[in-house]
Amino acid sequence: MRIRKAALRAYVLSLRLSVGMSILAGPAWTQEISKLDRERANDMLKVIGEDVRKHYYDSQFHGLNWDATLESYKQKINSATSFNMCLSHIAAALDALNDSHTFFLPPQHVVRTEYGFHYQFVGERCFVTRVRPHSDAEAKGIKPGDQILTINGYSLDRDTVHKMQYVFTVLRPQFSLRLGLQDPAGQQRTVVPASKMSEGKRVLDVTRAGGGGDFWDVIRQSENEEHLMRARYYEVGEPLIVLRVPEFLFSASEVDRMIEKAHQHANLIIDLRGNPGGSVETLKFLVGGLFDKEVKIADRAGRKESKPEVAKPRHNPFAGKIVVLVDSKSASASELFARVIQLEKRGVVLGDRSAGAVMESKHYSEQMGTETVIFYGASITEWDLIMVDGKSLEHTGVTPDEVVLPTAQDMANGRDPVIARAAELLGIKISPEVAGKMFPYEWPPEN
Repeated sequence: MRIRKAALRAYVLSLRLSVGMSILAGPAWTQEISKLDRERANDMLKVIGEDVRKHYYDSQFHGLNWDATLESYKQKINSATSFNMCLSHIAAALDALNDSHTFFLPPQHVVRTEYGFHYQFVGERCFVTRVRPHSDAEAKGIKPGDQILTINGYSLDRDTVHKMQYVFTVLRPQFSLRLGLQDPAGQQRTVVPASKMSEGKRVLDVTRAGGGGDFWDVIRQSENEEHLMRARYYEVGEPLIVLRVPEFLFSASEVDRMIEKAHQHANLIIDLRGNPGGSVETLKFLVGGLFDKEVKIADRAGRKESKPEVAKPRHNPFAGKIVVLVDSKSASASELFARVIQLEKRGVVLGDRSAGAVMESKHYSEQMGTETVIFYGASITEWDLIMVDGKSLEHTGVTPDEVVLPTAQDMANGRDPVIARAAELLGIKISPEVAGKMFPYEWPPEN
């Protein structure tokens, strides 16, 4: 089970390391399309369309005529004016299923794009949450706490913003984004920050021949990402430990170490804000470390009969009080975890309504070519997950027991009222200013 960043990271790294000769990082994406590239796009649509037909959990495709959908997008590919547009049509075909875990994974772009700022929905409004130092976004005066009203003229919607991010990050990277902003004082302005684009090699050699520079570059990037996605802790003496889990991609032994560390404290805050999900096995390990009984996470509904997802208790589970934090970017496995905590009455969930992106999927990796290989693929949902209350979280998410949202002023000043409130519920006083400094954000190295 993977979603968004965790899905893309795992997919890209696995493809980079799986080929024995070379990888085509991508064609000239925006140039006029050649006959060969159009044929490639149609082949991709055909192969992925067949993968969906064979493996999608709902054989009726929610009433969608899948053959007609594929034919429609084939015609759009045949009239497209660029390869980049062709890839967008393939993505749109899968998006017609309106399924959070079924999406196209296109060939990797040669050019890597960084916009210099992060944004997300807080409640029903979208805000800038971080700005990279020394970026053009910083130079143009964009700051955390700025509300984003429009991007490239489009209004933002909480339930579809992830699609906009997918388009601008994966499918059609932009030289710049035109932002309609409103600062915490209510002043509106338009800003057009330039993105930073760095062009990589068109063909990567990962055979390790001649020193294998490309191979080791891939390894170093993987190590950097693993460091950034590590679990982090903040201890407030004996009464409290705050555990930040950025994704569900940890081994059983790593989760056991988290629980062992929690045992040194009476109370535990588990911060899943921004956690996009990951492995269902990691989810089971963490649930098992907090219960002294077997816990059913969800029943699996798909084409085939299957056993439910069940977490078994691990050695010496943590028995203290628990508060779980979620936000609009908490997705998939992190949502399942929060909902289990609620349904089993094991703790309290605070923050914002979660993403509502909860299915179980598998990645299907495809390729074309021989010596020069183009890799692509798709994430395809194989199971819907039905909680013990008989409901799915897909498109609904987890509603916290108590909604606690940072204000624009909180974001602008680096305050975290959510952790502060969680600590207060546990009888511990922590100011929002101190809470905001617990886990300093670490930007990945620039390309």
